[in-house]
Amino acid sequence: MSINQNANTGALPNFRNLGILLRILVIVDGMCLAAALLKTTEPLVLMEELIDVSAIVQPILILSLLALAAANDWLHRLRYWHALAALIVLELAITAAVYGFGAHMLGTAGGLGRYVIFTLVITGVLIGYFDLRGRALSPALTEARLQALQARIRPHFLFNSINAVLSLMRQEPRRAEQALEDLADLYRVLMADNRQLAPIAREVALAKQYLSIEELRLGDRLRIEWDISHMPADALIPPLVLQPLLENAVYHGI
Repeated sequence: MSINQNANTGALPNFRNLGILLRILVIVDGMCLAAALLKTTEPLVLMEELIDVSAIVQPILILSLLALAAANDWLHRLRYWHALAALIVLELAITAAVYGFGAHMLGTAGGLGRYVIFTLVITGVLIGYFDLRGRALSPALTEARLQALQARIRPHFLFNSINAVLSLMRQEPRRAEQALEDLADLYRVLMADNRQLAPIAREVALAKQYLSIEELRLGDRLRIEWDISHMPADALIPPLVLQPLLENAVYHGI
């Protein structure tokens, strides 16, 4: 009775996540209470109606959560719509099995059709809820991951760069000035609102500025070869996505 973080059209949650399970429990029990309230508002009659509904719904709910937790990996390997179909079939099978084994023993009112419809409604509500929740969270999570990636320019890079520029101020003032301009461009992009995609040509130009700064202090130890003759210059990529790759290459390579 819930849903996969599929990149294309929808999102089924992780059925082994405690938070997801608690949300399902709250939503299902809330709908049981709402169904009972539609029939009566008198406390004693309401309690009897709620017990009657829960006698079938709670075993279905518990078995559903166990089955979904067991089938979690398999469901997430399916295409989204196939996973939804399998989910609905699983819920209907559990509903029929629980009703067949327990309805007469528990003395619940109403036929199987009543619980099938209730199961379909609850499953539909949960599918819609987790799909909307996944769509709402997806941009925020993506942006947070991207910002974290962009923020990985190591703090000591600024310190080392300034020291390298200071060492050039007297002997090579023009080169020192160029290095400061490159450093300013790099940090201007870093501090900007980087939620829009940028042309890869701009990112490569920024990468060259970064490497020219690193070359000041590393000298001949830093050897660079660019193979970008066939690069689609106008292709759009997340800003600064090349930066951590280059920094790690320099850091671990040197």
